[in-house]
Amino acid sequence: MTTTPETDPTASAGPQAGPPGGAAAVPADAPAPRARRFWAVRRIPAALLAAVVLGAAGLLLYDVAAVRADRSAMSWRRRLAHALATRPLDDVVIVVGASVAVLLGLWLLLLALTPGLRDVLPMRREHTDVRAGLDRKAASLALRDRVVEVSGVQSVRVKVGRSKARVRAVSHFRALDEVRADVETVLATGIDELGLARPLAPTVRVARPSRKEGKAK
Repeated sequence: MTTTPETDPTASAGPQAGPPGGAAAVPADAPAPRARRFWAVRRIPAALLAAVVLGAAGLLLYDVAAVRADRSAMSWRRRLAHALATRPLDDVVIVVGASVAVLLGLWLLLLALTPGLRDVLPMRREHTDVRAGLDRKAASLALRDRVVEVSGVQSVRVKVGRSKARVRAVSHFRALDEVRADVETVLATGIDELGLARPLAPTVRVARPSRKEGKAK
């Protein structure tokens, strides 16, 4: 589970407050704060972009300074200027280079405008200045541990998405309808106890063991 205390940017520097457990709780009659998705830091794309921009800018600045000092420009810049001046716009190299630049720009815009961290599900906010998130794998394990305790369930597979929880259970005794009803009841209780801001929509499927599984056992 991920917890992030929210700080007021206008607050003055001083001794830090107590732990998140001492944060102010939301009054019962007040609307709950909106739980938003967590934004990814994306350090690797930012570092790569910064390195490329810094290297290109430094190289160009060095070449411009060399020309100002009455030295000849680098050969790559002369060739690039000549190619840009003589090649037509429908040339394959120009089209491919422009396409790559557009795709790279769209990718960077997508990273800037989307929150990322799809594996972290936002939880209900019980305190005004604390945000919490639950990893999908942890939610899957918690729900699996609950469902596997249902009488008649032999094995369970749980896959938690952003809005749904898909459960596939194998039952080796009891009627399938009874097992499915018990699984749905237990699953509803488990989803509520996860404390997610947007409760998952459960999808339950119960079946008998296949012949291969029966022979293996």
